[in-house]
Amino acid sequence: MSAFSLSEDLEFAFRLADAAGEAILPFFRNGTAVDNKEAAAFDPVTEADRASEAAMRRLIEQHRPGDGILGEEFDTLPSRNGRGWTLDPIDGTRGFIAGTTAWTVLIAHTRDGLPRAGVIDQPHTGERFFGDGDRAGLSHRGATRTLRVSRTTRLDQALMATTDPYLFQGAEAERFAALRPQLRLVRYGMDAYAYALLAAGGVDLVVESGLKPFDVQALIPVVTGAGGLLTDWRGGPAHAGGQVVAAATPELHAAALDILAPAARRA
Repeated sequence: MSAFSLSEDLEFAFRLADAAGEAILPFFRNGTAVDNKEAAAFDPVTEADRASEAAMRRLIEQHRPGDGILGEEFDTLPSRNGRGWTLDPIDGTRGFIAGTTAWTVLIAHTRDGLPRAGVIDQPHTGERFFGDGDRAGLSHRGATRTLRVSRTTRLDQALMATTDPYLFQGAEAERFAALRPQLRLVRYGMDAYAYALLAAGGVDLVVESGLKPFDVQALIPVVTGAGGLLTDWRGGPAHAGGQVVAAATPELHAAALDILAPAARRA
């Protein structure tokens, strides 16, 4: 595999990931307190989430003045130069508080609102998945390798992942129920880590709904950089979130959309 030549934006995203990891790890598996952001549902946030995003924001404001910031835990900082950063300080907070390792830090560098580079970082395991839309790589234990998606083209040979089957409601749930039996294997509970595994060639298909921009923007350059596709359920751009499908091959993507499209919502 050829070495991955990092751009300055990815290099800076790595600095952000390092800062986030340093802020998070003292809280991991350490009985950190959990707050709920929603009265009608359980949407957890911890001090680790806030500390992670604050650490990244400090670096951006110091070294990239004028860049915008869209993050999950703090107010949006508008861009003054067309460049920005979309931050999910801990994607998979439910997994984090349970002590699993499926949570990640998501960092996207954007230009004119579109993601151009992305990092999916797991500080506890030391795995760092990254991409720029043309190539994708994994840095782990001092080694870096180029990532490529699988060549799976058929649903009955595919491994699909989603965070939770109860993400889907109404017509979405009906479409997911129609899709699930056609897959060779389905796994749950991986959050954004599933998209990293798709880029690495392990998972073939990811189907989700209800995502926010900070849930998905970092994933797009990694998945597409590894040769995969990531769109909404209509086959259009997914950087705004909502209903998302990622696939290793065009054939697998088309087969999934054939089933999911009847429940697709217009943006």
